[in-house]
Amino acid sequence: MKKKTLSLMLASAMAVSLTACGGSNATPATDTPANTETTPTTEASADTQTQEASTEAAAESEVTVEGKIALVTDVGTIDDESFNQATWEGVQQYGDAHGIEYTYYQPTEDSTEERINQIDLAVSEGATVVVLPGYLFGETLSEVQTTYPDVNFIAVDVSEGDMTAPIEPNAYACTFSEEQAGYLAGYAAVKDGYTKLGFLGGMAVPAVIRYGYGYVQGINDAAQELGAEVEVKYTYGGQFYGDANITAKMESWYADGTEIVFACGGGIYTSAMEAALNYDGMIIGVDVDQHSVGEGNAYNPVLTSAMKGLTSTVVDKLDACFTGNWSSIGGQIQNLGLADGDYIGLPTDGDSWAFKTFTKDEYNTLLDGIKDGSIAISNDTENQPEVGEGVTVSYID
Repeated sequence: MKKKTLSLMLASAMAVSLTACGGSNATPATDTPANTETTPTTEASADTQTQEASTEAAAESEVTVEGKIALVTDVGTIDDESFNQATWEGVQQYGDAHGIEYTYYQPTEDSTEERINQIDLAVSEGATVVVLPGYLFGETLSEVQTTYPDVNFIAVDVSEGDMTAPIEPNAYACTFSEEQAGYLAGYAAVKDGYTKLGFLGGMAVPAVIRYGYGYVQGINDAAQELGAEVEVKYTYGGQFYGDANITAKMESWYADGTEIVFACGGGIYTSAMEAALNYDGMIIGVDVDQHSVGEGNAYNPVLTSAMKGLTSTVVDKLDACFTGNWSSIGGQIQNLGLADGDYIGLPTDGDSWAFKTFTKDEYNTLLDGIKDGSIAISNDTENQPEVGEGVTVSYID
């Protein structure tokens, strides 16, 4: 086994957040709120074109409502190169474009009580809009939306099933069609020549399951088109971070011939990447373009990333709030997919497109098929996807 050094481009630890005096003509300044730990210094991790488009649209909109934005993280941090960072970048983009004050709060423990405590603190410090990233905020949102009826809440990846009360007019929540992103990644990987694939999920929550089952469906459809024999190993780590045990499990997969693993679940990708680098394997990133976290090694193990438009979604919904159009989204829980806009996709910019044989023309044809419904992808999380001849899926505890 040839060992390599795992070199992740993680952000420098800096206890800062950005603040301003609240009006649309203000300029954010640096400050350090209580219990704020880090802010990323890496380049934006979501697809560059999507971010630029969001920023341009935000800059052109006319802010008519004054206020302050707060983001409260879930169990992750704003420099996780994944979900929390992408939502935080949306807050930063919109705040910077309009000189709106913004900051973030990080709970000291994984509990609804502590998440509510941080929201209480944010509101007491002037927050008028609070962004909540992750399904863990379902119960929290159910309570705070009535506690603070004059505050707008934007909950990302929170579904009706995550909540314990109906959504109120001052709240907005959305989920994504992760099965579409997983499908794109699985289909593309097989078309690019991979026949021994793996899926490493974090916790088996609906969003992660949709990613995984979509991945299997994409693998199956590409294998049927090519007449290829494909093997898939499928497991959940039960957490959203990597550790020695998960790394060892991934090393056993790569040693057994697995060529590429879709690492789906926050920081759990670190274990898949370490194992991949130790065994000349590859990985697929999730939520955002994770190509940059593979740089600086003997080779970059990130083939592609199954993305959802976290940053652009936050920008869009903040814009509805600050331009006086909150009524267009308030009280809604939406599911966002390709039929609704560019909310799902693989990164196509520069080195992030690392496929050798799968072409952008094929990719665009695939996108069109999903958008017009001619390619059907199930979002059923209760039943494992059916696969055709030549495809074997091993579900591993």
